[in-house]
Amino acid sequence: MGMERLDGARRGARGGRTLARETASQIKQFIIASRLHPGDPLPSEAELCERLGVSRSSVREAIRTLNTLEIVEVQHGRGTFVGQASLQPLVETLVFRAVMVPGDDFKALREVVEVRESLDLSEADRVCARLRGTRNADLHDLVDIMVAAAERGESFGEEDREFHTRLLKHTGLDIIAQLVAAFWDVHSVVLPQLSIPAPDDIELTARAHGDMLCAAEAGDSQAYRRAVRDHYAPLRRVLERTDHG
Repeated sequence: MGMERLDGARRGARGGRTLARETASQIKQFIIASRLHPGDPLPSEAELCERLGVSRSSVREAIRTLNTLEIVEVQHGRGTFVGQASLQPLVETLVFRAVMVPGDDFKALREVVEVRESLDLSEADRVCARLRGTRNADLHDLVDIMVAAAERGESFGEEDREFHTRLLKHTGLDIIAQLVAAFWDVHSVVLPQLSIPAPDDIELTARAHGDMLCAAEAGDSQAYRRAVRDHYAPLRRVLERTDHG
């Protein structure tokens, strides 16, 4: 009898989770169909129950899930609002996967680097087309800061991230910029956890940012792609040495 009750409880829990997932999907569809934007309020819990035909517990569980994913934002005392839907949950999941996967400790990091490079290369034509003939003083300033830091033997991670995301935002590629920033964040967290030293020739990476920018402003997509590969070359070399060391 005890086992039967336990099995029934497990089935009930699984059913509850399934219903909560379905409710979460319905809430997302409601947000899309209603053309709501980040910061817009959602209906009250009671209204959602009535609209979706589900229980309060299902709505609460669904809201908790969506809040974790930053699809909605719960403001206690005020209500629930459409969230920013940032990529931070993706970053945290990828970081966890990268440092917890058994066996090849460097496989996940190599893949992250490959994704970063692929994203930069894939947008070469659009970046160069949109920045051709322009002068982007803010990006040139970032390049100068990175080169100066590299010459002093200092890191320039914050400026590196800002350069890549701002470059893409200048071209209107906001979603790609978010993806680039997300994978940069994974990279920056995982790298020190694997005790990988900074490349000896990191100055080449700093200067490659300037080459990327000049190529984009000249509308030269081939030169841009060469600069992207030069940018990642020092990191690829240090990964290869560490992996085989």
